[in-house]
Amino acid sequence: MKLHRRTFLRTFLRTAAAAAIAPAVPRLARAESYPTKPIHLIVPSPPAGTFDIVARLVANAVEPRLHQQFVVENRGGAGTNLGTGIVAHAAPDGYTLLLAGSPGAINATLYHNLDFSFARDIAPVAGIERAPLIMAVNPSLPAKTVPQFIGYAKQNPGKINLGSGGVGSTGHVAGELFNMMAGIKMAHVPYRGEAPAITDLLAGQVQVVFSTPGSAIAYVKAGTLHALGVTSLKRMGVLPEVPAIAAFLPGYEAVSWSGIGAPAKTPPAIIAKLNGAINAGLAEPLLQARLAAFGAVVMMGTPAAFAKFIAAEIDKWGKVIRFANIRVE
Repeated sequence: MKLHRRTFLRTFLRTAAAAAIAPAVPRLARAESYPTKPIHLIVPSPPAGTFDIVARLVANAVEPRLHQQFVVENRGGAGTNLGTGIVAHAAPDGYTLLLAGSPGAINATLYHNLDFSFARDIAPVAGIERAPLIMAVNPSLPAKTVPQFIGYAKQNPGKINLGSGGVGSTGHVAGELFNMMAGIKMAHVPYRGEAPAITDLLAGQVQVVFSTPGSAIAYVKAGTLHALGVTSLKRMGVLPEVPAIAAFLPGYEAVSWSGIGAPAKTPPAIIAKLNGAINAGLAEPLLQARLAAFGAVVMMGTPAAFAKFIAAEIDKWGKVIRFANIRVE
């Protein structure tokens, strides 16, 4: 009887172990053969913007390495929350990816009633690029340097209007971080996008915009806008004569960035395969040159390194949003 019981127990344990392993076998097989069909890359912003350009550059570089088409889909709306939510709720099979970016890290604190969590529901796959903003002012402003700007703002409270692409945009929170660190208070004027903010900056309706390089570089080089500083810790290669704001406000840094995210619970093997293909694409000198043309540098690394970067961004902008009491209507 005891022998029979031991035999039964061994058989039961072997069966249980096999049952536990069995589901993992198809998952492993799927990861090894991935991808077997086109991959959809959701861009949570309208076509023709910087994020859209980055998405298409990366898609073209990665397609030959994965031997599958990358279908870029623009799903803009709700401050990038629409497209991000689509990916957050998608099947975790590696066929629906997100062009994640700085707005996602900002929105994690800015919005309170989302049906997803950027930190919890989007798995970091790979960083792509990071680019500083340009602190651009109308040339008629008396201040010609960052210290002069801070002094002018303190002596003329309420006379400096900060234009941005909208409440909670990267340019807005960069300006609020400047307020916080410089001890000044600029009046925020939100627009429906960065382009109209730049238009009013050129007309003198607002005095300063923390602009993405692609929107401001041409005007700075033409002399119709003046660049007081850049928001990276060091100077930009495309504007080497413009100092970093950090030279006057130590530690000041605000970058626009992008990377690839996937639905949470995407198999690690698929994430690793995507990460390798993306990093290989980013190593191409031609792609790096295309990104450098609008002030960006590549941000290659592991999924873990990208996750750490995102966590730091969420924490940083959360503090700024709470300090400035930024609210969305």
